[in-house]
Amino acid sequence: MSSVTEPFARARVFLRGLSVEAEIGVNPDEMGRRQVLIVDIEAELEGEPWRGIGHTVDYDDLARRARDLAAAGHIGLIETFAWRLARACLEASRVLAVRVRVEKPEALAPAHAGAEIELRRVA
Repeated sequence: MSSVTEPFARARVFLRGLSVEAEIGVNPDEMGRRQVLIVDIEAELEGEPWRGIGHTVDYDDLARRARDLAAAGHIGLIETFAWRLARACLEASRVLAVRVRVEKPEALAPAHAGAEIELRRVA
């Protein structure tokens, strides 16, 4: 006799290359001016998120969280920006884990400098 079990599903929803302008930096020439940040967000979801929008994370919501953080005022470190954005993304009920990567393309142009943060919900 064989038994059929439901598969355990996880999916990743991502947003790549979102450009936001933020007041960020610790150097004197970075104070009082906005800089472009390139944001990537990868959110891990449990279940079957493809059944409908109510079962997944809305890309617009992830983008809004990044834009709201960028508009909230000066942040000294890009690591702080990435950390705060990752925490904000974990507030979405369907998100189990999140990876946020933030690049500051003007910091060492033509190279891109940045930070990446991963957070996971704990049970």
